Amino acid sequence: MSTDIDLTGGVVSDGTSNESDIDTTAADGSGGPGGDSGAERVARRDEAVRAAVEQGLLTPDAPVVGLLDVTGIRESAAALRAAFDAVVAPGTPVLHAFAVKASPLVPVLRLLREEGIGAEVASPGELALARAAGLSPARTVLDSPAKTPAELREALALGIAVNADNPQELYRIDALMRSASSSSPLGIRVNPQLGAGSIEAMSTATATSKFGVALRDEGAREWVVQAYADRPWLSRLHAHTGSQGIPLDLMVRGVAETYALAEEINGRIGRPQIDTIDIGGGLPVNFASDATDPTYARYALLLREAVPGLFDGRYGLVTEFGRSLLAKHGTVVARVEYAKSAGGRPIAVTHAGVQVAARTVYAPEAWPLRIAAYDAKGRPKQGPAVVQDVAGPACFAGDLLARGQSLPLLEQGDHAAALDTGAYYFAHHYAYNSLVRPGVYGFAADGDGGTAFATVREPQTIEEIVAESGGAHASALTTLRTPGRR
Repeated sequence: MSTDIDLTGGVVSDGTSNESDIDTTAADGSGGPGGDSGAERVARRDEAVRAAVEQGLLTPDAPVVGLLDVTGIRESAAALRAAFDAVVAPGTPVLHAFAVKASPLVPVLRLLREEGIGAEVASPGELALARAAGLSPARTVLDSPAKTPAELREALALGIAVNADNPQELYRIDALMRSASSSSPLGIRVNPQLGAGSIEAMSTATATSKFGVALRDEGAREWVVQAYADRPWLSRLHAHTGSQGIPLDLMVRGVAETYALAEEINGRIGRPQIDTIDIGGGLPVNFASDATDPTYARYALLLREAVPGLFDGRYGLVTEFGRSLLAKHGTVVARVEYAKSAGGRPIAVTHAGVQVAARTVYAPEAWPLRIAAYDAKGRPKQGPAVVQDVAGPACFAGDLLARGQSLPLLEQGDHAAALDTGAYYFAHHYAYNSLVRPGVYGFAADGDGGTAFATVREPQTIEEIVAESGGAHASALTTLRTPGRR
């Protein structure tokens, strides 16, 4: 079973990082700011799967779990900080705000806070999670295309940074600012309309994106400039080009366009009113192998080459990375309940499918996952590669984690591990067939050559499913009567 161990040590307690603990000897993903080597990460994962079986976290009665590599998460946070520390002018204020939507789990947010990472939130729920994790308002940014008056009022009262998405929202903020003072840093989100990457749904800077003020629409750029001229309390500018599937050159162009607009606004107003630029996040993740590519270090260097003025000390910087901080450090492991064959194709039927990997199941071309095979004892499975499908438990034919993937033949009682699933997978449960949410556990070396676990989220119970599905109101509809009927 999991033990109550401290997985957040090694940094100072005020949320700032202990820079002396950061290895800055490499910038290519092989052991410095780019993260640990793939081999080291794989070795930790293999040990964790074996230990999860041995310690009873992964059993026939608990046939699917999420595992988080705490060491890997720490190293990713250190890599992010080191990458931008290497390019900004000394003394430049930099806030790295983790996109909470990538992993809305309080212990994860607390771990990142202790590693010097803030929070970017996009709903009242995400803000509540960030506050539960101890994130201060000064290290929190609110972004959303549909903020309610109550959300804005709360953010301004707390002093949380807010990026207004559109003119109507800015007018709401105007009214709130007239009725009360606020210490919140405020800005406008703009859309440079540069085009899409390879995944349309992840591209936020298209001509018709729902996010931000579309700069190339008629009159929009002039409206933005005038909005700042009329409001001396607007001090930030925000843009986000997209996430997975966005090439680095497009991301860099998005930042360059935002910087150019900030320069234009400050020049026309005649004062350095915009003092901080929020460049969003979106660094894509390599799902094809264990390599970390691209790295934060590479992205930061590309930005400095393309937009040197952004790093000369005149502007503070905010980033909003999510997937790239966590994806490589999470694994969904599921027991193979049955092994069968259809049309000559072996099929491993597991307990992980659409409920933990909805994007992969419904859009497999855009979100393919690699599967690693482990035997019944949690050891890496040996044997010749066999083309096979890895299926989930849901009652529809498309519930597949992998299609035609080559790996050692999975048999009943073995385990299939979906790799690179530390973000947007087991933390975003999809309640198809009322399947329970799996337990999530962080792991780290125990100091005695083994692996220790800490509970991040308890497995959901059947009783909780019934309660969430209206169990307390079972007779609610039968008590309604149509007039004239008995």
